[in-house]
Amino acid sequence: MGLRSILLSFDALCVSLPAACKAMTTLKPSKLMSLTSRFSKAECVLVLITMVWGVTFLLVQHALTSSGPMFFVGLRFAAAALIVSLFSIRSLRGITLFELKAGVFIGVSIMLGYGLQTIGLQTIPSSQSAFITALYVPFVPLLQWLVLGRRPGLMPSLGIVLAFTGLMLLSGPSGASLDFSPGEIATLISAIAIAAEIILISAYAGKVDVRRVTVVQLSTASILAFLMTIPTGETAPDFSWLLLASAVGLGAASAVIQVAMNWA
Repeated sequence: MGLRSILLSFDALCVSLPAACKAMTTLKPSKLMSLTSRFSKAECVLVLITMVWGVTFLLVQHALTSSGPMFFVGLRFAAAALIVSLFSIRSLRGITLFELKAGVFIGVSIMLGYGLQTIGLQTIPSSQSAFITALYVPFVPLLQWLVLGRRPGLMPSLGIVLAFTGLMLLSGPSGASLDFSPGEIATLISAIAIAAEIILISAYAGKVDVRRVTVVQLSTASILAFLMTIPTGETAPDFSWLLLASAVGLGAASAVIQVAMNWA
């Protein structure tokens, strides 16, 4: 199967999701309760944020017509940090040094993940970016094995093999050699950074206040992204309603995603 077929299948899946959600609402209450009882609240939240996250790829690509990648990432996470801060003012007063460190570490991985992903979106389609970024899922057990020595089980190992197979297919029609474009390489590294973010969040889970750490990590990601505009030579873009709306909208989405990930 070629890259075009893969991406067309991915697009078809994205189109079918709204119909599937609508079908869910037509289920009888008893059947719906039976279905949802199989999943924990955390799992349901993660499914929801995955759907929200999927919508952001196309929006980011449109926003890049008005701004450089790192400036937009900084603006996006500044909006997200402000939104979460407004709902966490009282909680922030009790922040600890441990929570500051946790937020900074996670924030660095967020900046690398979203920054490189946004850079990649300048040259590759949003559907392809979403496909490569989704590889963070099998990368999580792989990193846990390489860094923490936690050997993955059968299913995670199978996922890693399938992920590598997908990368081979993305490299070219024949899949005989790994030959990625700069945008694909940037997006692939972003997937590894996002996997690192998941591992860090898991390591700090239950040891920190969710709202306080979320504010710190979003603020860290924003500050680092703005600082990266210096070596990349980006300049502040002219005011644009599209840019402002995109930053606020994606900032709200990022706020929801990060709070949900830290909570789940």
